[in-house]
Amino acid sequence: MLTSGDIIEVDLGIPQGSEAGLTRPAITVTAQRILARSPSVIQIVPLTRTIRGYATEVTIAADDHNGLDQDSAAQCQHIRAVATSRIIGAKGNVGSITLAQIRDTLALLMDL
Repeated sequence: MLTSGDIIEVDLGIPQGSEAGLTRPAITVTAQRILARSPSVIQIVPLTRTIRGYATEVTIAADDHNGLDQDSAAQCQHIRAVATSRIIGAKGNVGSITLAQIRDTLALLMDL
């Protein structure tokens, strides 16, 4: 079962323009109460190894808990819904503090 904050490998398909695409890690940001119902579509934030320092990105240090092999940036500006059939595997979890930072950034982006 997926958990909020899980880092998953997901096939985002062929990107257009500046979209995040291809197979890459992403963070599950769907609320846990929704994930508990095994939805067929979830919300994710893609990761990139290119750390640009944008205000819309949250830097994540690689560690044993999250399963990343290199520091990465959560691209909150690229939040999207994906079918769970696009999930290829799981790596780890970012933890509650990083997940809260990502959700705060999403709230700023969407004026919530």
